[in-house]
Amino acid sequence: MDLAILLILMALVIFFFKRFSSFIYFIAIVDIFLRILTFIKNNSVPELHDLIQKYIPENIPDIIDNYASGIIYQIFVWIYVIIMGIFLFYIIRTFFRKK
Repeated sequence: MDLAILLILMALVIFFFKRFSSFIYFIAIVDIFLRILTFIKNNSVPELHDLIQKYIPENIPDIIDNYASGIIYQIFVWIYVIIMGIFLFYIIRTFFRKK
């Protein structure tokens, strides 16, 4: 279910924004959001921990791990690492442009 939601959201971002940088920012935003929820899960009341644990994955590599294994998993994780590297490039470029 989580993979389907992620793929639908990615398709919407690509359809509406039609730029590669929008896709990169979307992946980074989703991953950062999932990591914030993981932090909240680990540092909150047990009820919230159980809710987040049951319905929300920890990060994008965790979603990939749920649906792929072996060499396919490695390929998708390396694609994820490359996307995060491109995101880091965009962030650094934006940082140095703003004087």
